[in-house]
Amino acid sequence: MTKKQIVYLDYNATTPCAPEVVEAMLPFFDRQFANASSAHSMGRKAAEAVQVARRQIARLVGCAYDDLYFTSGATESNNLVLLGLAHARDEKRKIVVGSIEHKSVLDPCRRLSEQGFEVVQIPVTHDGVIDIRAAEQLIDDETLLVSVQGANNELGTVQPIRTVADIAHSHNALVHCDATQMLGKVQISVRDMDVDFASFSSHKNYGPKGVGVLYMRGAVARAAIGPLILGGGQESTVRPGTLNVPAIVGFGEACQVAFNSLHRDLVRIAMLRDFLEQEILKHIPDAFAVGASVERLPGTSSVYIRDVPADALISRMSLLCIGTGSACMSGAPSPSHVLVACGYSRDTAKCVIRLSLGRYTTEAELEFAVKYLTENVNAIRDYAVGHTNTLRLAQKGSGL
Repeated sequence: MTKKQIVYLDYNATTPCAPEVVEAMLPFFDRQFANASSAHSMGRKAAEAVQVARRQIARLVGCAYDDLYFTSGATESNNLVLLGLAHARDEKRKIVVGSIEHKSVLDPCRRLSEQGFEVVQIPVTHDGVIDIRAAEQLIDDETLLVSVQGANNELGTVQPIRTVADIAHSHNALVHCDATQMLGKVQISVRDMDVDFASFSSHKNYGPKGVGVLYMRGAVARAAIGPLILGGGQESTVRPGTLNVPAIVGFGEACQVAFNSLHRDLVRIAMLRDFLEQEILKHIPDAFAVGASVERLPGTSSVYIRDVPADALISRMSLLCIGTGSACMSGAPSPSHVLVACGYSRDTAKCVIRLSLGRYTTEAELEFAVKYLTENVNAIRDYAVGHTNTLRLAQKGSGL
């Protein structure tokens, strides 16, 4: 690869559309542009394309196709479950949620707490896995819903969803899983997970942005949800509004591609991730991989690098796209709530970077990434040492 070629290692944030996906979508922007709710022949063709996509997605996630409802993405799906369920069923007022969930779960829970619901968080281990003993204590007969993600978006740690579901169902509570980071990365079946609701986004799986699905298991789960917006009767009134046919078709095609290549991709990406971590830890002193001792998504690596703030490192590297464990809240950098929940200090959390690999990652790109990353880490550390020495000399000269 050339020196000026940008290497993208932020697949957990979003993925590029697969070529097959782009090709499948194109006709639905012009030649087959009809509204899928229209009764005429063109409308029926659009509706048929939507149903094909629904079946393609259902096969990848392991459910009946008519248990899937299209949304704008996992954020909307998460909100629809939490807010729609809480508004539709008020005999129970307790919601139990993982402490390292995505903000699209934690923020609706905060809203519910303000409205009088009891919201409790399940702690995690130092490696970023739900503490099952704590879950057993927190989930009780007053629990309406338990929401735990399938895999963490920062650490990649896979959560024991089936065990959580067993605990919740023993108390007659419903179970929701934000499973969007698992889609197309590991083999999943919402049936085997035994969850009542699951959220997915297309753009995490080489599909277009702005479309996702909410899985609701059967009539009981469907009856528990009240819509958040009102309008037409699309998606059985769960999520009214004109269907985004091109994006839905693209989502379906992305799931078809993933279904055909999942095992091959999983093995190759896991090997590349292990190679990347080994090389980073070999060339950069005082670094370690967070959560490396537990099951993780094959392409996710969060690495702590001592004395190197992640935001400063990322801002230096115009040729390498990686993520950070911190979120920007109101313009002020804040340490990752995930890492803090795992027991890491705020200073440690600020020095964690996330590298996430995908289908199009190559070994040559990783070799460049390690070299480039090492150069920039050394530059930051050298500057810090030089700045400290200069400050000491200045203090000595002034008699301080």
